[in-house]
Amino acid sequence: MNIMLFHSTYGLRPAVREAADRLRAAGHEVWTPDLFEGRTFDTVEEGMAYNEELGKEELLKRAVLAAAPYSDRGLVYAGFSLGASVAQTLALGDDKARGLLLLHGTSDIAPNAEADELPVQLHVAEPDPFETDDWLSAWYLQMGRVGADVEVYRYAGAGHLYTDPGLPDYDAEAAEATWRVALGFLESLYTGS
Repeated sequence: MNIMLFHSTYGLRPAVREAADRLRAAGHEVWTPDLFEGRTFDTVEEGMAYNEELGKEELLKRAVLAAAPYSDRGLVYAGFSLGASVAQTLALGDDKARGLLLLHGTSDIAPNAEADELPVQLHVAEPDPFETDDWLSAWYLQMGRVGADVEVYRYAGAGHLYTDPGLPDYDAEAAEATWRVALGFLESLYTGS
């Protein structure tokens, strides 16, 4: 699979590169665009402040420009937290998208969005301060209405960004379980099963 992997609000941290390497080792081609142009942040608050300064429109513009050269290949969009939100927006706007892998995040769904049986997998902590149960229930129903084929995996007691070994949220057991399931999901996109 050709995977466009977007970083979280912390920026393009080593954990994102390590995740890309893990996906490459499984036979995938992976791109990790730097939407923050080299900036990384030590706290979620700093990252969110920069993201607000940048603005949603500019962030999405950078993401679209990064994905555009490869979209004809049929991309799987993926991302961590904020990056998952970006990935979702792009996947729902790309009729050639092959799949959507969301790690720690979701996004609003445009009223005119269509997914046409797009395979979607979401991995999220339970509870998650940024992805509340009410929000996730509504999101799941909306994704179904636009035609997405959604699987949701919850990880009790894990922190929000639990796949990043460099953050306090890290949960090794939940992270390994996530990668095991996610790699199976990506493999199923090859076979169509």
